[in-house]
Amino acid sequence: MSKAKAVIVISTFSTEESAAEIGKKLVEKGLCACVNFAKIRSIYSWKGKLEDQPEYIAFFKVAKGSAKALKQELARVHPYDVPEIVEIKMSDVSKPYLSWLADAGSAHRVAKKRNHSAKQ
Repeated sequence: MSKAKAVIVISTFSTEESAAEIGKKLVEKGLCACVNFAKIRSIYSWKGKLEDQPEYIAFFKVAKGSAKALKQELARVHPYDVPEIVEIKMSDVSKPYLSWLADAGSAHRVAKKRNHSAKQ
């Protein structure tokens, strides 16, 4: 398990409800091990206008091997026209936590293998 890598995928949402609903679905699907979210204030330019809005930032923790599938599904279900989906490499991760991340993502890898084998 020591060769496993972990990443955090970051995204923002307009409401706590959408962050929680999408986070829960992605964890249930085995696409990430967990998600944390918190209320933030975002200042950004959108369609030529300066915006200053409350948002919720979500941190999806995932083994590197499952990050692509997580990002694809997050892009598919995200309510924003242009969602923030940023992958950050984790370093100096404790071995027990890294092992847990890898195990939590194994449900997705097993389902993916099953789907591929059924198509043959």
